[in-house]
Amino acid sequence: MIDQRYGLAIYHKINNTTRKDSQMKFAGMGDNVVDRYVNKKVMFPGGNAVNFAVYARKCGMDAAYLGVFADDPEGKLIRNALLELGVDVSGCTVMEGTATERCDVILVDGDRTFVGSGWEDGKERKTLKLGQKELEYLKQFDVIHCGCYAYMEDEMRKLGEFDCIRTFDFSSEEEYRSEEYLKMVCPYVDIALFSGAEMSDDQIRVLEKKVRSYGVSCVLVTNGTKGQLLFEGDREHRGQVKRIEPVDTMGAGDSFFTAFVVSLVGQGWERHGKMEEGMIQEAFASAADFSSKNCLVEGSFGFATPYE
Repeated sequence: MIDQRYGLAIYHKINNTTRKDSQMKFAGMGDNVVDRYVNKKVMFPGGNAVNFAVYARKCGMDAAYLGVFADDPEGKLIRNALLELGVDVSGCTVMEGTATERCDVILVDGDRTFVGSGWEDGKERKTLKLGQKELEYLKQFDVIHCGCYAYMEDEMRKLGEFDCIRTFDFSSEEEYRSEEYLKMVCPYVDIALFSGAEMSDDQIRVLEKKVRSYGVSCVLVTNGTKGQLLFEGDREHRGQVKRIEPVDTMGAGDSFFTAFVVSLVGQGWERHGKMEEGMIQEAFASAADFSSKNCLVEGSFGFATPYE
């Protein structure tokens, strides 16, 4: 069931485009976490890959999450939320004796700040490995998304022969911008996302040139209230910001990026294809609208649960 609060505008636009032959399929693979709001003693399901799958579903797409769930209460919370939202988890594994990562957050005036992360004592999080079963499962998807917090850098090369669009979130930390890291991941990525809230435009341009030199077709850099910069071909495009008074900024970047990709693909953009200016601006507008509405929801996508 599509969440009626937001996402329907993108859904209707996509279903009136040329891509009517079949429903597009989106997959987020890798991390799942709980975001614990330590000043409220409430936790929410989240994680970059989980958020991507949920937001794609809210935009009207068939969506799946592929990852490893722990058998703890936090893992059950995430899995049950995905099932309730209509996200396919049939490819996932539930692993006994493991723990869900806990990301601790302080929320002040709608703005969240991460203050730490960890696991239950004596347990660890398991990283998804792509065996033959997982690779066969992934072949059905039009878009596959992963990110640096999934710790699947060595697995990305297994998508090298896939025909789908592959997206990757490099976040904001310098360790995910090193030459070694970019050389490992970029050859298997079509659209790269970076958070550049503290970067100048000139710094962003230096980064995108380096990233694209390793084979990435398109680079999108979000820059907080300054908007976004998209680099594709020999062109640079500036995005949009829709200002609101947020309830919670958790998931703001993930929701923007997901809606942006959904809009592009829904308008007919394909891997190695050219992005028309109108297509890009429509994607920016749809993403800004979707992301702003998501900031009116607690957590990445709701499902508040008290914790001790």
